[in-house]
Amino acid sequence: MAKQPMLKFVSVNRDMPDKRTAEERRRDFHEIYGEFARQKAEEQASRCSQCGVPYCQSHCPLHNNIPDWLRLTAEGRLQEAYEVSQATNTFPEICGRICPQDRLCEGNCVIEQSGHGTVTIGAVEKYITDTAWEEGWVKDIKPAKERTESVGIIGAGPGGLAAADVLRRAGVQVTIYDRYDRSGGLLTYGIPGFKLEKDVVMRRNEQLERAGVEFVMNCNVGDDITFDEIREKHDAVIIATGVYKTRDLQGPGSGAGGIVRAIDFLTASNRKSFGDAVPEFESGELNAEGKRVVVIGGGDTAMDCVRTAIRQGATSVKCLYRRDRANMPGSQREVQNAEEEGVQFEWLTAPKGFKGDPVEAVIVEKMRLGAPDATGRQSPEVIEGSDYDEPADLVIKALGFEPEALPALWDQPELEVTRWGTVKAEFTTGKTSLDGVYAVGDIVRGASLVVWAIRDGRDCADAVLAQLNGASSAIAAE
Repeated sequence: MAKQPMLKFVSVNRDMPDKRTAEERRRDFHEIYGEFARQKAEEQASRCSQCGVPYCQSHCPLHNNIPDWLRLTAEGRLQEAYEVSQATNTFPEICGRICPQDRLCEGNCVIEQSGHGTVTIGAVEKYITDTAWEEGWVKDIKPAKERTESVGIIGAGPGGLAAADVLRRAGVQVTIYDRYDRSGGLLTYGIPGFKLEKDVVMRRNEQLERAGVEFVMNCNVGDDITFDEIREKHDAVIIATGVYKTRDLQGPGSGAGGIVRAIDFLTASNRKSFGDAVPEFESGELNAEGKRVVVIGGGDTAMDCVRTAIRQGATSVKCLYRRDRANMPGSQREVQNAEEEGVQFEWLTAPKGFKGDPVEAVIVEKMRLGAPDATGRQSPEVIEGSDYDEPADLVIKALGFEPEALPALWDQPELEVTRWGTVKAEFTTGKTSLDGVYAVGDIVRGASLVVWAIRDGRDCADAVLAQLNGASSAIAAE
């Protein structure tokens, strides 16, 4: 009788790939987790209980067939595991690195509820696809048949790239327009290398280039090309711009020198890692070296900023967040990593103003949590008379992102937006108020997760294909 390869969570404890020491990882921007060896990956995958109703799968935005590829990994059938993983996810090795598994698949693992520790889904997912690249199982995209229709995609972030992948596999001609000089969006310039090394992103970009996707880089829609010109050139258009407008700080002194946007700080650091000339970094404007750094915010962008500042050699790094640890939006795993690396968190604090120009201190007021708001979260309230000065040479605003006013920027008043400024689009298809124009990712959802952008991109590409197929059928019938 064959030996049961699964259900070993009772006898095998949860284990993660080795994490480099905090002292070692403070000195560079390499990823902090090692790679599973094959035996360890198989062992950890074998802990899966193969639930009849897999909550890990239902809580994954992509509904990845997680139990299936865990079982295949446990049985040593890695190439098949990769094929199953790739069937639902355009970039599994990226999701394995940056998804907040503690809030999604792993956070809903059934064996976690029984006290045995969740299956290490993310680490196994990363291992499967990294192995696939090494072994040559990741094949170039070669459509069975080329089509004449073309689709223009505005934005080379995860949503736009995922849509491009699906469309090219179907033989559609794809052109991507992006404001940056490298594709990848926040994957390239927003997320630091210690969470996502850039060669992982670049090889996916190169795969799409080899597949025939045309990239038009350094292209600002509205300036270098009009939106109408893009619509005229293509049979359909997908808006996948993301959200880049930074929520601003108020209060006295908020315009002082030394107060910078998170996206500028992170982009400068990532450009430096590519070997680019970055004058704002060299001048010290976007460089934390030797400085007392204060980061304002509690999301994953704030975590990226504090951990980047540590690696740049900041004298001290503090994070101000107006709620407590339990109520912060960022990943708890990221908070733990930051604390290990020397970041200090000041919970229940918020900036009231700033002293000096360039900035010398943040005027901080202490908070307490009051009654729940409309979302059910307790609202922070100011404790009167609790103000104090927090010395700072560099203040980084990581308060989240908002959409740019696309109807005005692109001279498209008929492009409907919500009251939050996001593009109004149909659920699952991404159809907007403009004929043949779709929208996906953060520009529809507001600032969200990479995995949701991938889901939107794939769903939208399917809807575009249905539209193109319908148009082809109509022409053939005439």
